[in-house]
Amino acid sequence: MPRWLDGIAVASLGEVRSVFLAHRKPLEETHQIFCDPASLTSVNLLKVLLAERGLKPDFSPLANYEDAAFHDAVLLIGDPAIRFSLAPHEHQLWDLGAAWAELTKLPFVFAAWALRRGIDTANIRRALSEAKAFGLETLDYSIQHRSEFTMDFRKDYLSWHIHYHLGADEKRGIARFIELLRKHGMGPVHEPKYVT
Repeated sequence: MPRWLDGIAVASLGEVRSVFLAHRKPLEETHQIFCDPASLTSVNLLKVLLAERGLKPDFSPLANYEDAAFHDAVLLIGDPAIRFSLAPHEHQLWDLGAAWAELTKLPFVFAAWALRRGIDTANIRRALSEAKAFGLETLDYSIQHRSEFTMDFRKDYLSWHIHYHLGADEKRGIARFIELLRKHGMGPVHEPKYVT
């Protein structure tokens, strides 16, 4: 059973803006998708969302981000996704956070902190909790002083589209994701144990 640090995550309830399928053709006509290898969670989320629509295209790794615009369908994550969305392109963007919320009415947890079993993790748990608190206290400063993208985008993205807590709704979202992974034969999947 995996052990996850309780209370801390990177999640969204609705549009996330940094995890999406860029596609030229309708989803029903999309037969091959190139996937950013940066996040297996996001790849599996896309597979679940498509499987719930009865769609099972082929998935291939994206060799490099420069090729993204040349593919009919590509899953992009993080800064490369944001840069793609803000640049001229011919694709429709299917935001996976929005698609998940539409399907389940729950948040999706894109990242959480896993803890090694069999060792004392008290110090790392405390350090991560302190880092979250510090990050939230200084979020406005980061939005004001970072240089990536525009300040309006940073404010919208960092304080609205994503959030940083792992609470009851997020755990329900994780449980639903596990249920759908199992339903569509994407396993093995283990229930997490949350550790404070």
